Amino acid sequence: MEPKLRRITYVEDDPDIRAIAELALGSIGGYAVDLCASGHEALEKVPGFSPDLILLDVMMPGMDGTETLERLKGKPDTTDIPVVFLTAKAQKHEVEEYRNNGAIDVIIKPFDPIELPYKISCIWQNYLSERRATR
Repeated sequence: MEPKLRRITYVEDDPDIRAIAELALGSIGGYAVDLCASGHEALEKVPGFSPDLILLDVMMPGMDGTETLERLKGKPDTTDIPVVFLTAKAQKHEVEEYRNNGAIDVIIKPFDPIELPYKISCIWQNYLSERRATR
């Protein structure tokens, strides 16, 4: 049986975007959502929340999304959690770089809050299909 997407951690330094994403993912999408305001906070909270998926802002002060992903992939209890980057920097070469760094997909900001749960669901289904194909 394939794992269901139930728990999402969203890492975003902008409080307004965090609030919109929480509403979209929680109220509209029905997911359990854990919010983090920084990469450092994500490193602390992700192991205890055990999300099925992490949504990660690329541009954050202190530790950016790429470094946060690198650190999450370097820890045994978080290395296998799939990560989706959210960014306004989404030129083709940048998206390729994000994927080469370990992201399973990229969502371009600004995102439509009503469509966000559907996009996440599609990304999750593609991720599961790719996992099946590599087994």
